This record gives sequence, C-alpha cells and structure tokens, in this order.
Amino acid sequence: MKIKVALAQFDIKFGDPKANEKRVEELTKEAADGNADVVVFPEMWNTGYALDKLDQLADEKGEETKQLFYKLARQYQIGIVGGSVAVKENGKFYNRTLVVDPVGEVVGQYDKVHLFRLMHEHKFLTAGEQESYFRIAGVPSASFICYDLRFPEWIRTVALHGAAVLYFPAEWPSARIEQWEIMLKARAVENQTFVVAVNRVGKDPDNQYNGHSLVIDPLGHVIADAGDKDGITFADIDLDQLNQVRGPIPVFADRKPKLYK
Repeated sequence: MKIKVALAQFDIKFGDPKANEKRVEELTKEAADGNADVVVFPEMWNTGYALDKLDQLADEKGEETKQLFYKLARQYQIGIVGGSVAVKENGKFYNRTLVVDPVGEVVGQYDKVHLFRLMHEHKFLTAGEQESYFRIAGVPSASFICYDLRFPEWIRTVALHGAAVLYFPAEWPSARIEQWEIMLKARAVENQTFVVAVNRVGKDPDNQYNGHSLVIDPLGHVIADAGDKDGITFADIDLDQLNQVRGPIPVFADRKPKLYK
C-alpha cells in the first residue's frame, strides 16, 4: 500500500488568521492537483506565535478551522493533518491539531502536551493531557507538535497503539534545525515508523525559520526534504516497507516494560 503526502511549508503571517487561511486554501488545492492523499500544515499556522494577542485571534473552540477543513476536504477529496492552530475554549488557550478525512469528518484532535518555555508557551497556553491516534488515508497514524519531539517516552507511548506514520507539525527555528533532523530520524528508527514533519519558513518578531520539512522512512532515510522554499513538497510512502523493517528486528515484541520505570 502506498500513500502520497503533501508537505505544506509556508511563511505564516504573524497575527493574521485571514491571510493564513487563504494560503491554506491555496496550498490544499495545489496538494490535490498533485493527487496527494493527505496534506500536512505547520504548527500555529492561524496566528503564528502572537501569544499575547490570542484573546483576539484564537479560534473559538476551533470552529472556524473545522469549517475551513470541512470545506476543503470535501471539495478536493483530500485528508488534512491540520498542523495546529491557536484555539480558545472555556477561557483557556490551546495549541491544537485537527485531523479531517476526505469527507470532512474530524477523525483526530490533539492539544500539545509539552509546552515550550523558550517561546513562552507555558505563560499563555494550557497543556493537553490526551494522546492522539487516528486513521487517515486508511493508515493508522498519530500526531504530535514540535517540542513533543524531544520526549521519546511520550512518542513511544502513543506509537504502541500501532501507528505506521507519525506526524510532527512545527515552528522550529533555524538556529536549532540540525537537532530537528537528528531527532526526527531517531523517532522514525526507534519506533519503526514513517515520520512526516512539516515546519514553516519566514520569520516572526523573535525567530527565523528555514523549513526543512521532512519525510523519513523507518530506517532513518530522508525520502523528501522541502528545503527552505515556501510551497508544496510531495512524497510517496510505501507502507509495505514496515513489514520488511519490523520483521527482522521486532523491537515492540522485545520490549521489557517492567524494567522501564
């Protein structure tokens, strides 16, 4: 079985949800025109890190984002791993991923668990407490957000459900981009999964971003690298490779969880 993913790497307009929604529409059309099964967006694409303006900018209960993805998924018959957006709910703010299937149904939702102090998330956002495991394009998958990448124990906890693909939307600054690639490769190899990671490009008042959205196979090989360009990058994922990797080296069967405390 094969699926085609589209990495929608773009320059997020700081504090301008309408401009960013328009760009998401353009990129979804481009992904569909390229026959992608799934399009994936970066972290906090609706507002960027305008955290001190979330009371005015955050999407109330994520409803505007849901309606946008509903429309785009049905119009273009494409699955959407919606990066993440700033959401306001019950007086709190969350960094939330929404996953929508090609008929417009929300099949996955995830609130970022690990909040990044260096970018002051802990001062404005509420951490999630639930894992995200879903099927998109018929494939068992899981989603994390940016800083979660540094917590392999959390990723393994979710991967144990049987995920074949791990998605990582991010706003990962260029100053630490080498760590991004190293850790993404490690998460792919140690969990024997494909990794699809979408970063942004451009800059905001505090950071510069140089993209390098990646698709990595279970052996740690880079299938696709979006470089530093704004736009869509396509990659084909051959899921049959999982059996070739997991068969000879059954890391999940060989685990000793009683000792991992």
